[in-house]
Amino acid sequence: MPQTRRRLLARALAASVLAPAWADAPKPLRVLVGFPPGGGTDAIARLLAERLKDLLGVPVVVDNRPGAGGQIAAQVLKSAPADGSTVFLTHDHTISILPQVVKNPGFDPARDFVAAGGFATFVNALALSAGTPAQGFTGYVDWVRREKGGKSAVGIPAPASTPEFLVRLLGQRYGLDLVSVPYKGAAPLMADMLGNQIPAGVGSVQDFIENHRAGKLRVVAVLGARRQAALPDVPTFAELGLPGFEDTPYYGFYAPAGTPAAFLQRFSDALARAVAQDDVRAHLTAMGLAVGAMTPAQLAAREHAYTAVWARIIRDSGFRPQ
Repeated sequence: MPQTRRRLLARALAASVLAPAWADAPKPLRVLVGFPPGGGTDAIARLLAERLKDLLGVPVVVDNRPGAGGQIAAQVLKSAPADGSTVFLTHDHTISILPQVVKNPGFDPARDFVAAGGFATFVNALALSAGTPAQGFTGYVDWVRREKGGKSAVGIPAPASTPEFLVRLLGQRYGLDLVSVPYKGAAPLMADMLGNQIPAGVGSVQDFIENHRAGKLRVVAVLGARRQAALPDVPTFAELGLPGFEDTPYYGFYAPAGTPAAFLQRFSDALARAVAQDDVRAHLTAMGLAVGAMTPAQLAAREHAYTAVWARIIRDSGFRPQ
């Protein structure tokens, strides 16, 4: 047999041996995140991705698709194959709020997505930059009224979000002209707050808590029915006279509609095991999350209830979809 022919035959035999192994290689799992690296949601995604990799036995890759409060990542999820290769880690804003405040978001959670499992609830908070002289919420209101002529900017991580509606209601309640300044996620908002470029911001506790502990900013009020374990000295807005924000947002994973039930069950089970690990639970709790695994059905029920609450708040605020 000529040498060239022997080489071709050897390559063909090698390919035939390797092909089955390649075909059976575990398919990577892509975790979409609708916010940039460096924020609280991104940190959560990377922590869970590391544990899910071991529990699912497949590579898990975080894919940041920031912009429009998670809208871009949601659109990517909608077009992803429903084969268990892509999930979307997100919170209430993208699923429950955004479809009610944007005329054409490019996706419909009820039609295009299916819940894959939840793992926590959390609260939003008002924080002050270190350069803002007020030490507490009442002092902040007095400072805006006295030193700023009743008008001041408040940073928010996304437009038409829970933080924006809170800013609106704070302004109405205290007779202030508070102007929401939307950022593309928590990371750039934090950068401006730490640089004293904006005096205050509203975002999730997990975005603020480390810098609060380091004394680089001050969390002065939180949403929710009770004070947060991670911030026991910080009052709720209800305590301060602004009730109506007791229902807490949620974190969960979603998959494209039509994703096999077997994958959803396997993923949900792995997620529950991940957040039950002592160090993962401690890490998430320290970030200000109330950790608790939710099955796909439980996450879907939580989503529907929260969406209904915010339909009323949005309607009562007079906001019109844009």
